[in-house]
Amino acid sequence: MKIITTEKAYQKALTDVYNLMKKGENKISGKDAKDISALANAIQDYEKMHYPFPMPKTIHEMIELKMFEKKINRVKLSKMLGVTQPKLSQILNKKREPDVPFLKAVHEKLGVDGNFILENV
Repeated sequence: MKIITTEKAYQKALTDVYNLMKKGENKISGKDAKDISALANAIQDYEKMHYPFPMPKTIHEMIELKMFEKKINRVKLSKMLGVTQPKLSQILNKKREPDVPFLKAVHEKLGVDGNFILENV
């Protein structure tokens, strides 16, 4: 298992992965594939430690994160949550406060923790 401990090693690992990937899928050997996998895991571990993704602090930010994770747009989200597009737009643009049915749908359909919702309403 490869471990990256410095920014210089991190940059080198990124370059190494890039160079291996430039070979093309048909020209990557079994060893290359293992190297890419090991480097990718090490890069991911380093990034988790040194470039953490900030956790959402508001309901709006959490909904945006869930939309990104699920790769859905506002149209699909409004259908998923059972709200009209104008209502969703108003809530996400902070022109309208989310009501209980909306928050319940966010909890049930998007999997947002109930405690997070209660703490951020």
